[in-house]
Formats: sequence, C-alpha cells, structure tokens
Amino acid sequence: MNPFRASASLSALVLGLSFATPALHAQAIGEVDTVFKLFGPDHKIVVDAFDDPKVKGVTCYVSRAKTGGIKGGLGLAEDTSDASIECKQVGPVSFVGEPLRQQETVFTERTSLVFKKLQVVRMVDKTRNTLVYLSYSDRVIEGSPDNSITAVPLPAGTTIPMR
Repeated sequence: MNPFRASASLSALVLGLSFATPALHAQAIGEVDTVFKLFGPDHKIVVDAFDDPKVKGVTCYVSRAKTGGIKGGLGLAEDTSDASIECKQVGPVSFVGEPLRQQETVFTERTSLVFKKLQVVRMVDKTRNTLVYLSYSDRVIEGSPDNSITAVPLPAGTTIPMR
C-alpha cells in the first residue's frame, strides 16, 4: 500500500472519530485578553459554563487559555493545557435519566484542530454524598498532567442514584 494513502486514511479516520463524540455545548460567560497580537485575535482566557447533563441544579464553570494570532483566528492553533474548573449547586438537585456511573465524562471540547481535547469527568464520592469534577487535557499521543478539581457536596437526604 502507498505510504501516503495509508497516512491519509489514518488522518481521515482520526478526524472522523474526533467529530463522532457527541459534544455538550458550553455557554460563553466572558473573556479577558492576556497578550496583544498585531495580526489575528489576542491570546485570552475564556470562561464558559455548562450544566451537568445528568444532574439538574449543578453548573460547572471552566476557564481556559485560548491561543490567538493568525493560527488561532483560523482555528489551527493548539491551546495550552491550562484550565480551571468550579462547579456549584445553582438550584434544587435532581437526577435526569439513568443512574450515574461511578465515573463518566460530562463535557468535552476540542482545543486543537484534531488531536487535543479539554475533558471534564464527574466522579461520585458516595461516602461523602459529593459529586467531584476533574478537568484535564488529553491528546491522541500524549496528554498533560495539568488538571483542576472541584466538588459539589449534596444536601443531606439527597441520594445519588448509582449503577
């Protein structure tokens, strides 16, 4: 097989898989510029919010670096792995759909054209009746140890339905 054709096939497969994952869309809350760029948008820190899809009443806020410049303006830049998360109870807590898994991905957002993603994973601390959210960045070949964690203790008497 032609090496170029094999490489192109692999690239198409990876690209297809990266778009096959259903994405939960975050709501943009705000942004601040960190570095002025003469051409293209400035480097910035953006703050987005998303609601936990299975836990009504819990909202997570994620801040992350967004690369600007010409590559950033064209969507070709790879954002850094720096991100922070804070999740809060914003209303009465109720559970939607099937019982929760011990650990599951609740949010994913691409931070490069193909290979890098920001992920948020929800973990259940049944002993303390708490939902724990971990944000980190992964990459097809090599991820980053940079991470951030937050916890949402649930009110006494609220039972977390588990699988």
